[in-house]
Amino acid sequence: MNHLQNSLKINAIFSSISGAIMILSHKSLAKLFGTDNNTVFWVTGVILIYFSLTIWYEIGKQRKLAVIWIIVQDYTWVLGSLVLILLNPFAITPIGNWIIGAIALIVLFMGVNQTIALKKTSTTNS
Repeated sequence: MNHLQNSLKINAIFSSISGAIMILSHKSLAKLFGTDNNTVFWVTGVILIYFSLTIWYEIGKQRKLAVIWIIVQDYTWVLGSLVLILLNPFAITPIGNWIIGAIALIVLFMGVNQTIALKKTSTTNS
């Protein structure tokens, strides 16, 4: 496996595990985040599982545009997390904000790692 495939694999595994946790623990997470609405957690979990499946598919293909789209989605997640933490429009608990921030840092690391790997792959293929 090359660097790009490994980078994507880490993202796919993390997204799969995160999605499964959100689906299986949606009620507990809602309490931890200080809300009665647990729907957002299992819906986000399902979306993460779907996202991870698209990454698994792309590990073999390594199409540049598709990988860029994965990276854009990672950076969008980080930006959205930052907005949630700074504006706190849903009165999320402090521990909820810490969780959002920690996950955003992990996703940021994955996005940067994938960007570097894609650049190396593109340079090698040129």
